[in-house]
Amino acid sequence: MTFVNVRLRAWRDDDAPAVLRAFQAPDLRPQAPWPIVTLTDARGWIASWEGVGHAFAIVEQGVGVSVGVGVGQEGARGAPADDSADGAGERVVGNVAVTRIDDHRNGWVSYWVVPEARGRGVAVAGVELLARWAFEERGLFRLELGHRTTNAASCRVATKAGFLPEGVERGKLVHEGVRYDVERHARLATDPALSRSLGH
Repeated sequence: MTFVNVRLRAWRDDDAPAVLRAFQAPDLRPQAPWPIVTLTDARGWIASWEGVGHAFAIVEQGVGVSVGVGVGQEGARGAPADDSADGAGERVVGNVAVTRIDDHRNGWVSYWVVPEARGRGVAVAGVELLARWAFEERGLFRLELGHRTTNAASCRVATKAGFLPEGVERGKLVHEGVRYDVERHARLATDPALSRSLGH
């Protein structure tokens, strides 16, 4: 079976070019909290995660190896090999985050992957790694996420990463004057392990 080789690490200031490029994608641009059109905007996006949750860059090194499990603050704060590489051919290809952590050990998961890295299991692997970290290292019990019912790709990511659908919230989101229903998914620390294990 073919896997994608990814790991998670903390975002760094020198990831700004990768963030800037990512938010030029038409479907990612509306997800930014403000227009990301300069490197200063991108650095601001990276800095905005401080104190609001845990966000990790998804970095990938080729296809056809096992899924990595390195999560945390790896890597010195230095310039990468190019504006989106992380050393040894690795490239920043997405983001996963857990926010809204409450006293009941619940958290809210979000994720995105750049268009050129989609369709190869990168998002699923990133969300799986984030869930493992949130349960084992952060001590959370329940992780939730939501997607518009029109977003079939995001639904597939959630399901493949072990997040079970729990229902539809009608008319929850508004984008460009149009209201969308949202399907909520959740994964518990006590849910059965996924059949596809993560390699070390």
